[in-house]
Amino acid sequence: MQLCLSPPLRWFITATSRHYVDRLFDPDPQKVLQGVIDMKNAVIGNNKQKANLIVLGAVPRLLYLLQQSSSSAELRAECAVVLGSLAMGTENNIKSLVDCHIIPALLQGLLCLDLVFIEACLRCLRTVFVSSVTPVQLLYTDHTVIPHLMSLLSRSQRTQEYVTQIFSHCCKTPEHQTVLFNHGAIQNIAPLLTSLSYKVRMQALKCFSVLAYENTQVSMTLVNVLVDGELLCQVLVQMMQRDKPIEMQLTAAKCLTYMCRAGAIGTDDNCIVLKTLPCLVRMCSKDRLLEERVEGAETLAYLIEPDVELQRIASVTDHLVAMLADYFKYPSSVSAITDIKRVRRARARARTHSWDRLIYSLLDHDLKHAHELRQAAFKLYASLGSNDEDVRKKITETENMMDRIVSGLSESSIKVRLAAVRCLHSLSRSVQQLRTSFHDHAVWKPLMKLLQNAPDEVLIMASSTLCNLLLEFSPSKEPILESGVIELLCSLTQSDSPALRVNGIWALMNMAFQADQKVKVEIMRALGTEQLFRLFSDPDTNVLMKTLGLLRNLLSTRPHIDQIMSSHGKQIMQAVTLILEGEHSIEVKEQTLCILANIADGNTAKELIMTNDDMLQKVKYYMGHSNVKLQLAATFCISNLVWNEENGSQERQDKLREMGFVDILHKLTQASDSNLSDRAKTAMQQYLA
Repeated sequence: MQLCLSPPLRWFITATSRHYVDRLFDPDPQKVLQGVIDMKNAVIGNNKQKANLIVLGAVPRLLYLLQQSSSSAELRAECAVVLGSLAMGTENNIKSLVDCHIIPALLQGLLCLDLVFIEACLRCLRTVFVSSVTPVQLLYTDHTVIPHLMSLLSRSQRTQEYVTQIFSHCCKTPEHQTVLFNHGAIQNIAPLLTSLSYKVRMQALKCFSVLAYENTQVSMTLVNVLVDGELLCQVLVQMMQRDKPIEMQLTAAKCLTYMCRAGAIGTDDNCIVLKTLPCLVRMCSKDRLLEERVEGAETLAYLIEPDVELQRIASVTDHLVAMLADYFKYPSSVSAITDIKRVRRARARARTHSWDRLIYSLLDHDLKHAHELRQAAFKLYASLGSNDEDVRKKITETENMMDRIVSGLSESSIKVRLAAVRCLHSLSRSVQQLRTSFHDHAVWKPLMKLLQNAPDEVLIMASSTLCNLLLEFSPSKEPILESGVIELLCSLTQSDSPALRVNGIWALMNMAFQADQKVKVEIMRALGTEQLFRLFSDPDTNVLMKTLGLLRNLLSTRPHIDQIMSSHGKQIMQAVTLILEGEHSIEVKEQTLCILANIADGNTAKELIMTNDDMLQKVKYYMGHSNVKLQLAATFCISNLVWNEENGSQERQDKLREMGFVDILHKLTQASDSNLSDRAKTAMQQYLA
């Protein structure tokens, strides 16, 4: 049943709202003050009333009264309180307040000497900045604001709580971290960790957490900070004790995690191994609140992501791998009962809301939590299984795990899809899993579907996973090839994203390894020599290296070498010349010389080198290079050219002798590097046979 306001009732609310606004314009200051106080009482918990007052123009008048020096201190404070209450409504309310320039007005109000007014302004600013729709950059526009806020930390417990909360919510970028750091955030906030007020301690802790995130400078400073004579790390460890509030334990663990990831604390430090990691694992248990389980798992995933030993320790702590399986069981029958109780309470409370809207709201709530739990579990599984084979096996053997990952790839939530493919990518590093679980569950099918239409961040992870599925020992390679993946991968090589270009080429490189001639020809056709040339000129070295790897795999086995070089030889030789003449790394030039060595192994393709004196001089130059890797690759090329079991070997040997290659080979037989001297001796033997 839809509950509607009857026209007379709607008129009454609007008229009442108009009356509140009209009273703000009364010439009697005392009546204006009483009007503001009555308005404050009227809007508490009443979003409809708040919206009406905003529409009727209450905000500009309240801001005017707040900024007038002729207004009494009490009136100005009450105006700030009402504005703060309006800000506690909907996102649209916040947008309206910001559009009315509430932030500059409140920041100006902080210059007043009256503490009650300052606290009211800060409380309102806190409410506005906590909202996700408020542009946080507004706090940094005026360079005098941050130092003034720092100075207010000494005024009262309320100013400490509000200022640190504002900082926590407005510190979104490395630039913000730097501004706060340079204005003494650490020195000013550190003493607050011992405040008698729990709220102040928590906001100070949260502030340090956001300051330390991925910031080496801040983290290195924090690790040396003394709080009441104790190092900050020791204080944070105490805050993680089981008798402390869960919120405090979790935030302290996050702070230490961020300091560790920023390099300020070693991954083998006791405060990480024996305190932070176990604390975060505790947060994942099913007796914790849903939000705590999500935050605990995501923070733990971030902590252990780069460290093999932490991954191993976490995997055997409190049956974590099995514990995470419960993340996929929400909503459960227990949560359904809780929801029914919540519906009854909400229905009793909200007489002006329809039953249907309440049901949809609660369903959305459940769906949001279900998504967050699955996302967190996938992230943590991805970190746990990124290196250790035994841990990967344990994950895939967890109840219905592969089915859950496959389902996750087609979730409605983009964040869940990304986390699921990240987990799949982690597991795809296992040869055993590629041959068993991945094959049994045909994971390539949903992965290919995901690649058809997804944001770049999902495409990057999905294409990276595909690279592993295209390795020669993967049973998924053949069905993926048959699905027409080559065109898709070639299109990725044209992406603006360097990561997608790398993955596209990488997948083609894996596909070309020991492939049939038909596959290689199709890759060259779909990619085209023009795009190949563009990739050889790519500014990203990773793209260039993978392109060279692709070409090297294409130019393997003599029939394939000869066939490809007969069709694209001129363009390939031009690309090789450009790279050998260019300013490239040793690794890039080594790969290029290896390609040249492969070409030299062809029956007919080698003539493209022998008839190119400029190319031979380049090979000669690299045989005498100071880098052994380049010498070895160049010598390999000459060894293939002079091999005496092939047609025309005598003529090639004679030409190379005339060009001075034999003298160089003779010198290289005395090289200190055994691989180089052996290769030179092998080439010399072709002349003696």
